[in-house]
Amino acid sequence: MATGTDQVVGLGLVAVSLIIFTYYTAWVILLPFIDSEHVIHKYFLPRAYAVAIPLAAGLLLLLFVVLLLQQGSFP
Repeated sequence: MATGTDQVVGLGLVAVSLIIFTYYTAWVILLPFIDSEHVIHKYFLPRAYAVAIPLAAGLLLLLFVVLLLQQGSFP
């Protein structure tokens, strides 16, 4: 059974994931349809990072999995 601390940590992780998902969705899907002179553009990174950040995260995840496989941590 999950303790109160586990539930709070889980809720925090879900909240952070929801915020990141909402930000990325607005950045990639909605922002291209808004005029480039609009003030909302100052709250987002340049569009090139929309591809570079997930690519870098995926490569780090792949590296982590490969390193764990070499150590024999996975069955």
